[in-house]
Amino acid sequence: MGQIGIWQIVIVAVVVVLLFGRGKISDLMGDVAKGINSFKKGLKEEDTKVADSIDQKETETVTSSKEKSKAS
Repeated sequence: MGQIGIWQIVIVAVVVVLLFGRGKISDLMGDVAKGINSFKKGLKEEDTKVADSIDQKETETVTSSKEKSKAS
């Protein structure tokens, strides 16, 4: 009794299509796809920023180490 059967899923799908229509559902799926793509793009940009920040810190560390060794 606690399991969802294939017929229950089919009935819900038919009701959703009847209520919203195929056009509205495809528009909604298009918006979801745009949101996912935007999210992925944001993650890539954030990874790039983090990598650049790490590279900059490493460069600063190497530079300060060289300056300390020259001063000695």
